[in-house]
Amino acid sequence: MPSRSGPLARLDTFFQISERGSSLARELRGGLVTFFAMAYILVLNPIILGGAEDINGDQLSFPQLVTATALVAAIMTVLMGITANLPLALAAGLGINAMVAYQIAPQMTWHDAMGLVVIEGLILCVLSATGLREAVMNAIPMPLKIAIGVGIGMFIALIGLVDAGFTVGHEGSPPITLGATGELTGWPVLVFCLGVLLTLALLARGVKGAILLSIVAMTVLAMVINAIADIPDEAWGLTVPEAPEDVVASPDFGLLGNFSLLGAFDEVSTVTVVLLVFTLFLTDFFDTMGTAVGVTSEAGLLDKQGRVPRLGRLLFTDGLAAAAGGAASASSNTSYVESAAGVGEGARTGLANMVTGGLFALALFFAPLAAVVPSQAAAPALVAVGFLMMAGVGRIDWSDYSIAIPAFVTIAVMPFTFSITNGIGAGFIAFVVIRSVLGRAREVSGLMWVAAALFVVYFAINPVEQLLGVS
Repeated sequence: MPSRSGPLARLDTFFQISERGSSLARELRGGLVTFFAMAYILVLNPIILGGAEDINGDQLSFPQLVTATALVAAIMTVLMGITANLPLALAAGLGINAMVAYQIAPQMTWHDAMGLVVIEGLILCVLSATGLREAVMNAIPMPLKIAIGVGIGMFIALIGLVDAGFTVGHEGSPPITLGATGELTGWPVLVFCLGVLLTLALLARGVKGAILLSIVAMTVLAMVINAIADIPDEAWGLTVPEAPEDVVASPDFGLLGNFSLLGAFDEVSTVTVVLLVFTLFLTDFFDTMGTAVGVTSEAGLLDKQGRVPRLGRLLFTDGLAAAAGGAASASSNTSYVESAAGVGEGARTGLANMVTGGLFALALFFAPLAAVVPSQAAAPALVAVGFLMMAGVGRIDWSDYSIAIPAFVTIAVMPFTFSITNGIGAGFIAFVVIRSVLGRAREVSGLMWVAAALFVVYFAINPVEQLLGVS
């Protein structure tokens, strides 16, 4: 035990490590695992944003996008750890970046598109500062919060299966299959399957560092296989398990500050701007809500009323991250559900974020190393965490249809539409409708009614745009 006045003791007190039943080793492992579970964003975000063109046909620089992605993730993850003391890492939000790239940018310049992201982030900050976001989260019934956590577990398990190529989507029937042809083929998928078995076996044996050990072991195996077998690079996906030619690369900060806060109003109509910001806002708002509830629930940090600790600070930091992402042209940054991988490894405090954020900062200079760990080695961690988060399903009263139906809808819609926000929205609407049908409408809080109404608009955004004459 460190002395009560030593640096380790002060670290323990500040982050409440012992109070939350954790340890320095667990936090370090958890932060490391979270980084590996979400390091793919260093490659994927630049691919999504860099592969699109704005209204003038301009594209963003890939190296500059890597720098912007790593920088904002590093700063905001550390800030979340210090202010909210939660093992909740942040980075560019998937889905939101695709919307910016393929829906917003074609209508205006990149500067203007990123300006809308900044506006959306500032709105989130204002709502967080006034307590409205926190009030909405606290208005959600506890069983529905549990369902959100379970749904997220299924969602991230599906992410793991898809990232590894174990599950592949098709336009025809069936919509998803085992592998690309209905069967598993290729060495990369074998690495994933062995990784899943190894991770679950280590978890069952109660081995400390099970998830991290599996990631490291499968990365080494993948590198060996890739060296001796004739495997095309595209078979591995975004990252190829081979030693990079250059270990160190200089960061390029050229995209920082390249945004126009009000420029979009000169490019498109005010109605279009409002609808675009509304969609960004609603996606960010409820994605964060679901992730925060799911990850902190898995960490055992919710209080008896199902409330997230230091929620106000969490939400404000998340809103600030959205604005910072836009200001750096990295798209909106948000809380990452992959943080649950670190929680599964034992992370319980913001100290884990210091590790994750520090690794993102190192990635600014060691970006080539981020491409060493293939998704097939990291994805088993997501499948294992999906299993861990499934445990909450037993706490839902399935005999009470007034909560069982909304819970089922929430859990089912999340993975099947590949969206946390869609699952929450469908669950909210189902909750309000079922309670009303059963004559229990008075039991539904005003904030739940408002949230459900907003989600009706969210799901019907295309007819709304047509009604308003917006292309």
